[in-house]
Amino acid sequence: MRLENKVALITGAGSGMGRAASMLFAREGAKIAAADVNEASAAETAQMIKAAGGSAISIRADVSDSESARSMVDETVRALSGIDVLYNNAGIEGESGFTAQLSEEAFDRVIAINLRGVWLGMKYALPKMVERGGGAVINTASVAGLVGLKGAAAYCAAKAGVIALTRVAAIEYGRYNIRVNCICPGVIQTAMVERISGPDGLRPNFIQRASVFGRVGNADEIAHTALFLASDEAPFATGAPFIIDGGWVAS
Repeated sequence: MRLENKVALITGAGSGMGRAASMLFAREGAKIAAADVNEASAAETAQMIKAAGGSAISIRADVSDSESARSMVDETVRALSGIDVLYNNAGIEGESGFTAQLSEEAFDRVIAINLRGVWLGMKYALPKMVERGGGAVINTASVAGLVGLKGAAAYCAAKAGVIALTRVAAIEYGRYNIRVNCICPGVIQTAMVERISGPDGLRPNFIQRASVFGRVGNADEIAHTALFLASDEAPFATGAPFIIDGGWVAS
């Protein structure tokens, strides 16, 4: 198994890409700390893992809050004896609106969760990994950090910031045998995309523009990329944005 005896802390684990990664990592031998602001959803993920024969705990965590982020890391270490993998996956889409129309509150909320939350996760987990002798950090960025999207000023800014944070942390912590990478998903079928697209779903012409395969991605496809980055199969990969977008950026 590719993550045997590893401990993985995954944020946003209550649904979507976070849940898919939690289930996959557990099947590959990792002990999972499933963290989510929705305590019931995190607990459901942990229960699913245990029902399948894996090992997991659930943690209620607001990644944008310093004390909550610190407690999340401390609880993981206390319950599972360390952290080998940190997957900063929690995020929100936020309010849509042109740059000058976006409220300050909406902008700040997206930055707090999608960017500050990633930084706080690393702030508290990296010292634990240094003590452990190494580890792997995976941050969820987005193709929105590489291209501009109308009505998504805060989201694009936050995801571009995640890519920059990833590079800086990789440079700083490589000497401690810690690899730091990020994943830039394209359009992935999750609850977030369903909220954005509304009851009628994504328009066919948008899907055609967003993927050369004529379809959206799924959470398992992102989870397998995260598994590669978390495992010993990626020993020379660090500081990189891994673009998993069905060809959106290329086209």
